Amino acid sequence: MNETLPPKTCSIDRLITKEAEVAKVLAGEKTACRRNGRYADIGETMEFHGKSLTVTNVYQQSLGELTDQDANKEGHPTVESYKESILSIHPGMPWLPHMKVWVHEFQITE
Repeated sequence: MNETLPPKTCSIDRLITKEAEVAKVLAGEKTACRRNGRYADIGETMEFHGKSLTVTNVYQQSLGELTDQDANKEGHPTVESYKESILSIHPGMPWLPHMKVWVHEFQITE
């Protein structure tokens, strides 16, 4: 599937900014990040403490499609845990099953 993606709405350096999330990435516990906008292109990289994060896939998904496996990629054991984390960061944000988010999957390389 090689569809054309719309323009980015933000830069990759804003994809993962919280130190707790960076730590999960570096520990291999987080391999995906969901955002309201598109922050990166496939193949784009960013640096964390001497390691490179390379984006391997970018696609849209509705919140209602999230599985526990998706939550695991975000560094959470369950969808409910991920949902609680997101809503604690964004107070007042509705969690709507039909709401679409951009999924950025990545891997760490030396």
